[in-house]
Amino acid sequence: MAGYRERQARLAGAVVWARTGVAEDELPVLPDGCMDLIWTEGRLVVAGPDTAAHHPDPGGTEFAGFRFAPGTAPAVLGVPAAEVRDRRVDLAELWPSARVRALVGALDEAADRPAALEAAVLRRAAERPAPDPALGRVVAALDAGRPVRYVAEHAGWTARTLHRRSLAAFGYGPKTLARVLRLQRGLARARAGVPLAEAAAGAGYADQAHFTREVRELTGLTPGGLLRDAR
Repeated sequence: MAGYRERQARLAGAVVWARTGVAEDELPVLPDGCMDLIWTEGRLVVAGPDTAAHHPDPGGTEFAGFRFAPGTAPAVLGVPAAEVRDRRVDLAELWPSARVRALVGALDEAADRPAALEAAVLRRAAERPAPDPALGRVVAALDAGRPVRYVAEHAGWTARTLHRRSLAAFGYGPKTLARVLRLQRGLARARAGVPLAEAAAGAGYADQAHFTREVRELTGLTPGGLLRDAR
């Protein structure tokens, strides 16, 4: 039987999660601007930032995952986000294979794999330079609905620099990141029981029809379909 649980990680904005199995009718993983490091039965996989809904293969596999806050994974993992956008890549393709084998072996033997994965990520983060705090301010400004030009000016960057930095940190440009963050705001309101028209307005959409178009373009589903399947 499939099941899922998550908790806040000890790295700012991150989440540790665990899943047992993927059901046939599982909801897709929706774009959220995040990257994940996932252990699954003898493998470590980097899930890049998505620009469309990702449909996991159904099955009884066990998973443990670490979901990084937007813009923070590249500094820890040492790979630009754009290189893994819309991809699931074995960590052994990005890190020395001996190091990955040792880490996978330790996770295979761990009694609490999510906790062991979190500890491994924290050790790695301590070895690496911290993410640029300006990237967090970019996320906050875009999530607040600020225009891209405003975000660039207040970061002290040109529009071209903002775009280049966004590709490396988030996997896509600031306009796409803004769309993804707005999608998540709208869906969060709708899941909380806010009527779709109000959820759309509160998230920054022109109207409910605009919200529906954006959800369909980014997920392949309608807001109503997502909410119905979630229930």
